[in-house]
Amino acid sequence: MTRPRFLPDNFTLSLIVVVTLASFLPCSGQTAVVFDWVTNIAIGLLFFLHGAKLSREAIVAGATHWRLHLLIFAFTFVMFPLLGMAFKPLLAPLVTPDLYLGILFLCALPATVQSAIALTSIARGNIPAAICSASASSLLGIFLTPVLVKLMMSTAGEAAFSFDAVGKILVQLLLPFVAGQVMRRWIGGWVARHRAVLKYVDQGSILLVVYSAFSEAVVGGLWHQTSTATLAGVLVACAVILAAALLATTVISRALGFSKEDEITIVFCGSKKSLATGIPMAKVLLSSSAAGAIVLPLMIFHQMQLMVCAVLARRYASRPEEASEASPRAA
Repeated sequence: MTRPRFLPDNFTLSLIVVVTLASFLPCSGQTAVVFDWVTNIAIGLLFFLHGAKLSREAIVAGATHWRLHLLIFAFTFVMFPLLGMAFKPLLAPLVTPDLYLGILFLCALPATVQSAIALTSIARGNIPAAICSASASSLLGIFLTPVLVKLMMSTAGEAAFSFDAVGKILVQLLLPFVAGQVMRRWIGGWVARHRAVLKYVDQGSILLVVYSAFSEAVVGGLWHQTSTATLAGVLVACAVILAAALLATTVISRALGFSKEDEITIVFCGSKKSLATGIPMAKVLLSSSAAGAIVLPLMIFHQMQLMVCAVLARRYASRPEEASEASPRAA
């Protein structure tokens, strides 16, 4: 039977099912610990397979694509904070003062790593550049986010730097990638012949991240801490910020003449914010009494960006295969 046009694709339906499942049956306690381990293993496997798949030439091209990286960093650490402050007349009336501070806080955060790269892979974008850009964004955020938070939020406390995130990135992302590169001479051909395996690991890692993150939010009282009207206001505010970011990354990348693969990388790495980095930073930078309300916009934005970008990734992936996509463009 022909699939009805009004139905979303299987991956988008899977995301809806996962969010619904997490809302009614969130994992907690020891189960949450197990899911966290499974998610970390899936992410490690994802980067191992990417390391085995990508040639040294492609990695060098991705790392040296300086125009792309500068543009993504400008979106992440300049455009987002400016959007948060410029939209204050529109967003502030929709939410409480603490929740508006939460919007400013999410605008100061670095980009996601694993989901941005996985979505870039699904959309057939410039994966080497995405790996370099998203990982570097997470590292830069350790230093830049506290500065941005202090500039934008008068209630921010004294910033303390933690290098735990650096070690986590090295162990969870870089180490498996390097291991895949080392093993490429033996398994690279097999990985190239079984691209479907990489596709399932990409999508599976996103589903695991969504379920784990949304479960934690639900267990923490996501649906009980705010009124319906306030929650609607947060949803609208997050949607406005996300729509502006997606529009800006798409229009500017095309105006500057980037290839379609580079455009995909810019859109998915330059429009996303990290929940995994944001929650620990909130505990360090904000008072405990304010942190709960302030991270709520981040939790909602995180889920919204994954859902919307998953749909965009599938739309990008449906474009015809082109010979130019065989090797990512260099600067």
